[in-house]
Amino acid sequence: MTEITQPDEAVLPTDRYLDREQSWLDFNNRVLDLAKDAGRIPLIERAKFLAIFSSNLDEFFMVRVAGLKRRIAAGVAVPTVTGKMPGELHAELLESVRTLVTEQSRVFQQEVRPALAAEGIEILAWDQLTAAEKDRMRALFAERIFPVLTPLAVDPSHPFPYISGLSISLAILLRNPATGARQFARVKVPSILARFVRLAEGRYVPLEEIIARHLGQLFTGMQVLASTTFRVTRNEDIEVEEDDAENLLFALEKELLRRKVGRPPVRLEVEEGIDDEMLAMLTAELDVRDDEVFRMQGPLDLSGLFALADSTREDLKYPNFLPITHPDLAQVESARPADMFKALKLRDVLVQHPYDSFATSVQRFIEQAAADPSVLAIKQTLYRTSGDSPIVDALIEAAQAGKQVLAIVEIKARFDEQNNIGWARKLEQYGVHVVYGMIGLKTHCKLAMVVREESDGNLRRYAHIGTGNYNPKTARMYEDMGLLTSNPIITDDVARLFNHLSGMTQETHYRRLLVAPHGIRNGLLNYIDAEIDNHLAGRPAGVKIKVNSMVDEAIIDGLYRASQAGVPVDVWVRGICTIRPGVPGLSENIRVRSILGRFLEHSRVFWFAGGGTPMVGIGSADMMHRNLDRRVEAIVSLNNPAHIRQIEDLFERAFSDETVRWELHDSQWSAHTVRDDGEPLTDLQEWLIHQASARRASR
Repeated sequence: MTEITQPDEAVLPTDRYLDREQSWLDFNNRVLDLAKDAGRIPLIERAKFLAIFSSNLDEFFMVRVAGLKRRIAAGVAVPTVTGKMPGELHAELLESVRTLVTEQSRVFQQEVRPALAAEGIEILAWDQLTAAEKDRMRALFAERIFPVLTPLAVDPSHPFPYISGLSISLAILLRNPATGARQFARVKVPSILARFVRLAEGRYVPLEEIIARHLGQLFTGMQVLASTTFRVTRNEDIEVEEDDAENLLFALEKELLRRKVGRPPVRLEVEEGIDDEMLAMLTAELDVRDDEVFRMQGPLDLSGLFALADSTREDLKYPNFLPITHPDLAQVESARPADMFKALKLRDVLVQHPYDSFATSVQRFIEQAAADPSVLAIKQTLYRTSGDSPIVDALIEAAQAGKQVLAIVEIKARFDEQNNIGWARKLEQYGVHVVYGMIGLKTHCKLAMVVREESDGNLRRYAHIGTGNYNPKTARMYEDMGLLTSNPIITDDVARLFNHLSGMTQETHYRRLLVAPHGIRNGLLNYIDAEIDNHLAGRPAGVKIKVNSMVDEAIIDGLYRASQAGVPVDVWVRGICTIRPGVPGLSENIRVRSILGRFLEHSRVFWFAGGGTPMVGIGSADMMHRNLDRRVEAIVSLNNPAHIRQIEDLFERAFSDETVRWELHDSQWSAHTVRDDGEPLTDLQEWLIHQASARRASR
């Protein structure tokens, strides 16, 4: 028998990582696949996936492309992990994006738009409106649109206006009939009005079409020679030098103001028939390069297709699904909502949203704590939530009742900075102790803890450790998991972590938690190395990981070493993945799959065979540098056999050849939606919905 030895890291090839940015574009291409899938995806949902594609691409330019452009401008000539220089990668990405948006336009114009029209849902040009509809739009323009428009001319006394990021604008070429002089003007399409104006059920007209047909009223006495729409994308990433900021809140507000007025463009979208003179002026005034200009068939910005979700055509949408109360909580329900504290004294509860109701589990946990006179304190992290969140209201109610309430608010959450500042100040006004995270780190962990005086006079702590934000709205759209527990070891860990976040402790050791930035990468690598040892010793071995992104080189190298040793590795990833699976001698024991659907797969789950005693954890951390080095993240281990089986069943379903999925082989993704005989494969999310509905029917 040939002796198996643990591989040396030196044998790993230098080209073992895929390009991160290109991998992200591959992810958005998978989103586009959903928009193309007429066999499985309802029509309005296909339109929404086109909108998601556009929204994703906006963020890609605002952050990833902007970062590359900033490095190029600063002369930072450091190659990426794939060996490409920033300028070379920037050019390649723009070309890849051009290919993708061309395909998106084709899917919309040739597939989705005609299919919508066949169902009586039309996005119309002005000339396609009936005479009565035109009369109504003329009245609408006069009464509601004209008053909020601001026409801006460009001449020696009017400099070229600042064009805000992601806004749709009309570029207009005017002629003075008295002098013959030609002049450029711009009108911003107001975002406070509906992008697609509803004419009647199923009939919509873009707002910019209405404005374009009434330009004569905005520029009276001038001749309108040409008009077209355009859209600018700017660098929108926030940079705050925290070490030099005496007041993080003040520094962030200052940076948000600078975002509004001083961010360089990274993309210019124009209609494909734009006048050459107008395009030349736009590129010159905006300082945009030719390869950053994207000519597109109108309408621009297909994220506006989200408006179709308001359609009454339920037959063209996913069937309605009502989340149910988790069975372990339903047992303590009566005519009143479940008694969370009674339930958690009996057992830990592992919830998976949206299949298990967020409202009757996590939200109920915080609301009951706020109302319960026996509760003395509530502590919670808040990364993203809605301004009208019942979670925020419950924390305010608790503070007003005299309870000690601590909120660790991450005001640096990307694109939610302004919202978070607003409701953080609201919490402070009502007496909540608000801590704005830690200098140099984002607080991304999802934790809540309640301290309660029990009937015997003793204090007991209850906790929630999750993978998703405390946001009731996204909890209906994002797939996430959370552990509700009164286990004293876990709650002690959570209590010490909260003290670390709000105080001056240097806590780094926990019994049931792995905590970044000190413990997650090393902890997971130790588990991976243990699986190698298990395999070499002939014990059960294996690694299964579910994350949004898999980028961290150290973790990937650990998985490569495990594969080389013969350990089976399954990676379930939603977005970016820079592993090259299936490469002989490197990763032939690694499988990478992606599952996309009506819910955004958001949970992070970790499973290690443990020689026959599995170690399973859930938490907030993706496998990225920012999560493992620059954020406070937490992963909690599960020890309830039923919870471990639930996780194992989930992975088994996800990696079954009977499940709809995308598979990565080396650098190429392939979609699998039907069997060889043409029969459809099982949609994992629909299967989980069916399971939840069956549980409801059996109650």
